[in-house]
Amino acid sequence: MARAGAARPLEWKFAQVFGERAFGEEVQEVDIISAIEFDKTGDHLATGDRGGRVVLFNRTDTRDHGGNRRDLETADYSPSRHPEFHYKTEFQSHEPEFDYLKSLEIEEKINKIRWCQTANSALFLLSTNDKTIKFWKVQEKKVKKVCDMNVDPSKALGNGIVCSSISTSSKPCIANGGCVNRTFNYLSTGFSFPPGGIPFLHLPRVMSHETSLVARCRRIYAHAHDYHINSISNNSDGETFISADDLRINLWNLEISSQSFNIVDVKPANMEDLTEVITSAEFHPTHCNMLAYSSSKGSIRLIDLRQSALCDTHCKLFEELEAPTSRSFFTEIIASISDIKFSKDGRHILSRDYMTLKLWDINMESGPVATFQVHEHLRPKLCDLYENDSIFDKFECCLSGDGLRVATGSYSNLFRVFGCSEGSTEATTLEANKNPMRRQVQTPSRPSRPLGSLSRVGRRGTDSSGADTNGNAFDFMTKLLHLAWHPTENSLACATSNSLYMYYA
Repeated sequence: MARAGAARPLEWKFAQVFGERAFGEEVQEVDIISAIEFDKTGDHLATGDRGGRVVLFNRTDTRDHGGNRRDLETADYSPSRHPEFHYKTEFQSHEPEFDYLKSLEIEEKINKIRWCQTANSALFLLSTNDKTIKFWKVQEKKVKKVCDMNVDPSKALGNGIVCSSISTSSKPCIANGGCVNRTFNYLSTGFSFPPGGIPFLHLPRVMSHETSLVARCRRIYAHAHDYHINSISNNSDGETFISADDLRINLWNLEISSQSFNIVDVKPANMEDLTEVITSAEFHPTHCNMLAYSSSKGSIRLIDLRQSALCDTHCKLFEELEAPTSRSFFTEIIASISDIKFSKDGRHILSRDYMTLKLWDINMESGPVATFQVHEHLRPKLCDLYENDSIFDKFECCLSGDGLRVATGSYSNLFRVFGCSEGSTEATTLEANKNPMRRQVQTPSRPSRPLGSLSRVGRRGTDSSGADTNGNAFDFMTKLLHLAWHPTENSLACATSNSLYMYYA
C-alpha cells in the first residue's frame, strides 16, 4: 500500500444508475440485488439478484488504442470523462429447488459472484446460491446468414427453393418421369429459363451479420455443503477456488466438479459444543497457499495450505477482545464479522462487523491498525434492532485499489468512505441517489497513524446521533448491504434494493 502522506478527501459525483424506481413504485422481491463484483480489469461488472439472475455490464468509455496520438491525448484529458457502463447481457443462473431428503426449499438467490480468468475473449465467472456453485462461460456468437443466392429471394419459399403450384393437367409421361410436349415455363410464378439456358451458377456465401451473447453453464459444483454457502473465492493460481459454509471450507479445482477437498472443518463432535461458525472466507490475492476466514466471534484466522491437508490449526489469529466489564447480551452478536477483504497487495485485511470497520496488518496479531466507527450511534437502539432482526444484517466492505480508502454500507441507503492513509481524517457519509453529497457528514476524527507502526490507532468516524444530517430518523428497511470498489480507479458501485448506483471521484 502506498502511504505517502494523507490523501485529500474525495468529492464523489453521480455517474449513472440502473433499475432506478419511481417514487412509490413497489419492488419485487426477486429483483433485489444480492451480489456485486468487478472483474480484475474493472471493465466488467456483474450483479446477482434474489431471483437467481446474473446481469453483466461492460465499460464503454475505456481508452481506444487506435487512432493518432493527438486524438488519444484529447481523449485522455477530457474534463468530462467518467466511468460509464452499459448493460451487456443477463442469464438465469439458478432456479428454486427442493431437497426432498431434508424437506428443505433451496432459494435461487445469488449469494456471491466471482470473476475468473478470461480466455479467447470469453468471460468466465462463478456464481452460487445456498447449495450449488456454477461455472459460467459468456461469449459472443456470430449469427450467420446465407447470402448471394442464385435466385431472387422474393420468389423463394421455405429453404430457398423457387416454387409455386405446378400445372396438374394430364400429360403423357414416359418411364423416366419426363413428360411429352414439356415446356420451360411450367411454373405459375412466371419464372422461366432463358432460351439459351442459365449462363453460370455461383455458390451462395455464408455471411456474419451480427453477434449475440450466449451464456453457457460449463460445470456445476454441487452436493458438497450441508449448510448454506456464504463465500466463494478464486485462487491466484487460476486453477482452484474455495467455497465456505457455516462449518466447512472446501477446495475445488475448476476443471473437476465431481469432488472437492475439505480443508477446514470446525464442526464439533457434539453440536451442543458449537460456539462459533464461519462467516466469510477469502484467498490471499498473490499467495496461492494462504487464505483467511472470519468467524461469528469476531476473529480472523489466517491459514497456510502447506502446513497440512486439513487446516484446523491456524498460523495466525487476529481478534480484538472485548473488556469483560463492557460485555452484554449483544456483545457476541455485534462482534460477528460479516465480510472480509484482502488489500490488493495482500498486506492488510479489512473486516466488517455490525458496528465497525477494522483494518488489520497480517504481520500484527495484537489488534487492528485502524478502527472506523460505522454504527456507534445505534448502540442505544440494539434492543430494537434485535427485535426487528436488523442486528443480523450482513454489510459488505471494500478497499480502493491503491489501499488509501475503505468503504461500507449502512441504513437509509447511506454508505461511508474512510481514509486510511497516514494522517487522514477522511470520514464521509453519502446517500445512494443522484446527489450523493446531499447527506455528506465530515466527522472530526483523530489522524490515523502509519499502518506499519506498532501502536494502536484511535476510533474514528464516531457519530452520536440516531438521525441523519437532515434530522430524519434512520430507515432500517432501506439498507445498503452490497458495494464494490473499482480495482484501479476511485469508482464505486452500490446496490440499494433493485437499483445499481455508480459513483466516481
